[in-house]
Amino acid sequence: MTTQKIRTIYTISLVILDAVLVGVAFILAYQIRQAVPWPDELALVVPLAEYAGLMVIQIVAVIAALFFYKLYYIPRAVSRVDQFYYVFSGVSIGTLIAVALSTFIFKSNDNILNYPRGMIIYAWLLTIIFIVIGRLTHQLVRSALRQRGIGKDRLLLVGTGEMARIVLQRIIWSPHLGYEVVGIVNGEAGANQILDVPVLGKPEDLPDLIENHAVDEVIIAIPEKGHRETMRVISYCERGRVSIKIFPDVFQFVTNRATIDDLGGLPLLSVRDYALRGYMLIFKRLMDIIGSGLGLVFLSPFMLLIAVAIKLESPGPVFFIQERMGLDGKPFRMLKFRSMRSDAEKDGPGWTTENDPRQTRLGRLIRKIEIDELPNLINVILGEMSLVGPRPEQAHYVERFLQIVPRYMDRHREKGGMTGWAQVNGLRGDTSITERTKYDLWYSENWSILLDLKIIMRTIWQIVERKNENQPALATRPSETTDPLSAKLEN
Repeated sequence: MTTQKIRTIYTISLVILDAVLVGVAFILAYQIRQAVPWPDELALVVPLAEYAGLMVIQIVAVIAALFFYKLYYIPRAVSRVDQFYYVFSGVSIGTLIAVALSTFIFKSNDNILNYPRGMIIYAWLLTIIFIVIGRLTHQLVRSALRQRGIGKDRLLLVGTGEMARIVLQRIIWSPHLGYEVVGIVNGEAGANQILDVPVLGKPEDLPDLIENHAVDEVIIAIPEKGHRETMRVISYCERGRVSIKIFPDVFQFVTNRATIDDLGGLPLLSVRDYALRGYMLIFKRLMDIIGSGLGLVFLSPFMLLIAVAIKLESPGPVFFIQERMGLDGKPFRMLKFRSMRSDAEKDGPGWTTENDPRQTRLGRLIRKIEIDELPNLINVILGEMSLVGPRPEQAHYVERFLQIVPRYMDRHREKGGMTGWAQVNGLRGDTSITERTKYDLWYSENWSILLDLKIIMRTIWQIVERKNENQPALATRPSETTDPLSAKLEN
């Protein structure tokens, strides 16, 4: 069975599943309303069969609303936060439409069908809950089938250097995405394979490779080559029925929400319009205060135990304190739990390696489960950092980065964060500074409370997932004494 037919089956099954769940929610709402006298006792008990027409309208209206929210286009990976948000919105709009249509169709002088308000509310809430659970289950089934080889897309990756490696790592470590990597197309001589994936040829070979290997999708990850080379590669792919995806360059990142301004009749493309400004800063600060405050209250006993354990295990301070550059380039002192011996810098700074002898036993554990940065909550409550934002760097390295990386200082228009958009997308440790900056700029220009909540939830989920699966990070995580210049500046 072809991948396209399997996708069609997935879509049809999802529509049927949603329709059944809306119907079940409606019936259960009827039963609850009969059993619960809220907001008041029912004056007239109507048999469930009398509500059949209303149930059909409810199902059709909700399915139509979800369709217009594009929730029957099944993406390869979907954020649970986004999924809940769009299901909530779609079901709410669908329920309102269903109530309006039911009133218009069934309510007349001769026929007045009682549709209790409590029943409407119950049906709305239950529909949201059931559809979210149903879609998560549907997603788990799809992922399980993909991992068994059912419905996988055969993929060719066009890329060179670090960018191809980053994309390939993400695909290899995410089998639920449903990709089977056939090979890599690399325009540079010398490389026979990357991460054990063979290099099959040059861009000129793409038409034959697509046909001979039955390729379903091509990912082009050559942002450093420019638009002309990207268009040339696309032209080679157009001869076959294949999906094409492109990893964007920095210009595409910063213009994804570009707007047209007017200068006396002359159009200007606005590529720098930050979402996080004005009264929005108040919302973000309130979120930081509430989040860090709750975190410190509930985690303080746990943090106290860690502090005592650090003190008992090895001599030296509990906290590792280092000056970092924050909002508008102003320095601040960032706090972390000390995970290394106090003399770790005697031979100079360096990266943490697996089984690094400088690490304490406790330090190795707290870094593995990523709780060494919990004291950052103190920086957040003091207003020096935010829960979400670009990860802050040391000032003397920033001075050198800004000379190499375009728009690097723009990331300092926001407070440094405990986690960020780059980090939840795998760009941690020894990864490209240029690529991290792209993600930080995208975050600055697309900020919303929903995006912050999504990043926080994805951070927590990734920590749990890595701990359970023992999955390595995308790249080596830096030590407290890391020299960030060791991170790659170029793709």
